[in-house]
Amino acid sequence: MTQPSSPDRAATVASAVAESVQYQGRKASRQGSEQRRQAILDAAMRIIVRDGVRAVRHRAVAAEAEVPLSATTYYFKDINDLITDTFAQFVERSAAALAEFWASTEGMLLEKVGQLDGSMEARRKLADDIAELAVEYVRQQLMTRRDHLLAERAFQQEALLNPRLHELVRSHRRILSQGVTHFFEVLGSRQPEQDAKVLTGIIERMEYQGLIDGVDHLDNVDMLAILKRYMYLVLGL
Repeated sequence: MTQPSSPDRAATVASAVAESVQYQGRKASRQGSEQRRQAILDAAMRIIVRDGVRAVRHRAVAAEAEVPLSATTYYFKDINDLITDTFAQFVERSAAALAEFWASTEGMLLEKVGQLDGSMEARRKLADDIAELAVEYVRQQLMTRRDHLLAERAFQQEALLNPRLHELVRSHRRILSQGVTHFFEVLGSRQPEQDAKVLTGIIERMEYQGLIDGVDHLDNVDMLAILKRYMYLVLGL
């Protein structure tokens, strides 16, 4: 089985994306002003998650952040700048979280692949283990990062209407696809990029359904069956 030339490449790419994010609004010059600017961005994101992007207005954000209205207009000359920078921060934080996630799962994945002995039984166990891990990943996302998933959907929707977000969307997709592609490279997939796109699509659909139905109503049996079916196809079972 082919091993990637750089074991931590996925984490490295995610870190590079985080460092490359460009902000549009006025930069803070002092620590105190940076804290205020940060409070404004965090408040805008809370509004997006709770009420949607269209609810982001200078006055609403100032009230949510508990800062003077003049502070929001000082750092962000218009709502587009505020929305763009709010999503820029979302991408930056997503990249940092994914870098940490892939760095923490690298060893576990390599260990499981290293246990393969060429038998069909070993490959089936690997596929079952990965499917179970994917189901648990979806559940954890819905239980502990629901606001992040809602922000991600809002980000994707807003990008359909706002061309200024297109590059941020591409950066976000790049960190997602790079990590999952690397995952399939470790598994020895002949078409890791295509396999990554399919698995990402499956998981995103499950996350969306979980947002609609609630985590308590997830059909774990169906999710596991779908993921096992896919992993069996990837591993030629």
